[in-house]
Amino acid sequence: MTLTRGARITGAVLCALPALVIIAWIVRDLRAAGSPEPVWEYWTGTGNLRDAMRPTTSATSFVLLVAYAVAGVAVLRSAAASVLVVTGVLTFVLRLPGVWLIADAPAPEELRDRALMSTYAVLAAGLALVVVGTVGRRPAPEGAPRPTGPGRGAGVAVFLLLGFQAALFTAWEIRQPFVFPSGLYPAWFIGGKSLALPLTEGPPGWVTAATVLVFLAAAVSAVAGAVHARPLGLFAGGFVFCSGVLGVTRMIHFDMHERFFDLAVEHQLNLLSFVSSLLVGPVVIALLARAGADQSSGGLPGPWGGPGPWGAQPPGVPGQQAPWQPPAPAPGFGPAQGGGFGPPPPSSPPPRW
Repeated sequence: MTLTRGARITGAVLCALPALVIIAWIVRDLRAAGSPEPVWEYWTGTGNLRDAMRPTTSATSFVLLVAYAVAGVAVLRSAAASVLVVTGVLTFVLRLPGVWLIADAPAPEELRDRALMSTYAVLAAGLALVVVGTVGRRPAPEGAPRPTGPGRGAGVAVFLLLGFQAALFTAWEIRQPFVFPSGLYPAWFIGGKSLALPLTEGPPGWVTAATVLVFLAAAVSAVAGAVHARPLGLFAGGFVFCSGVLGVTRMIHFDMHERFFDLAVEHQLNLLSFVSSLLVGPVVIALLARAGADQSSGGLPGPWGGPGPWGAQPPGVPGQQAPWQPPAPAPGFGPAQGGGFGPPPPSSPPPRW
């Protein structure tokens, strides 16, 4: 399936709306701080967070800003409906906590009102992206190139890399209750007065849980060769890379790399996790940014050796026979070749979003 021209233009405009909202809040933070340095220190955790000005944004906003820019350009070029659907779903999930958190946030009333209105606008844009990506689809013309998923080797590699990152993020999230104060939960996941958050951002636990689900969904989709694995995996790769950049920045700022062997084992593993994210993120992005196999005549090769998503040959592929079909008649029997109702229809592409 591809998108109509009107859906592509509408989707690009809808991607621009949350991007402009993020830009407006980042500009507000820069003006309030007087320079980019305090904002960067807050994003990376390298400053004194008790004394520093608390911005309304975090590094999550920057990742989303880049994602909206990429999605807006991609939907105009590739016409993949899955780009809009994935962008809309992730927008809605990551911005949803603002509905119940902003009203009670410790901020001036005027600032809270603006943040709440912008949150509602972004949520509406996210839902609209899903609707446009679903309703604006149409069958691709016969013989025309279709949106493609990752190739077989790239899909398996992305599956392993994102699966590893999902396990890594989950393991550290499970570890945190044993080292964090007990009063931090459940605010870590749903927000609360015990947790100081940027005004427009969701709780850290909520964001981590959402990204882990994205990692897992992207990993499974990639190994299946699904079209939506590309936008989903690029989102995942962006979040992984951002996590690595922030972690390595803190490591260098506090000179932890110079005394790595003097640190406790847990701290060493933590630093190695950041380094792995810094390396894995660009690899995932590079693998998914490559063009996959042409799906104009039979679909993408699956990872297990066939054009179907799991290696199965769809009915109608020359030289293959579905298990429920009777054996082919011997030569000289049955209807003549090319008779009946014409040649078998071309194989269908794997199910797409």
